[in-house]
Amino acid sequence: MSELLAIVGPDEREERLLQEIASWRPKRVTLLVIERNGDWAHDDSAAGLAVRDRIARLLAAIELRTGATVAGLAGDPDQLFGWRFDHVVGGRLPVAA
Repeated sequence: MSELLAIVGPDEREERLLQEIASWRPKRVTLLVIERNGDWAHDDSAAGLAVRDRIARLLAAIELRTGATVAGLAGDPDQLFGWRFDHVVGGRLPVAA
């Protein structure tokens, strides 16, 4: 089984990310959303709603294009501590100084 972590940043291009995800032919995908507004999950402003709409479209497109199960959604890399992935695609996590 192929486990894939897709990292989506605020400037990530969805089509490029979808192509990269599909190229790995994953069975399960977990999405890590890195946004400038770290509280996007609870933000009811227009910006927060736009982020959630974008994520919903992306999740549906991943399932449709790859046939993979979207296994989870995280808003912070710490939420994935101990998880293992066969592949990581998309934006990169910030490196500690």
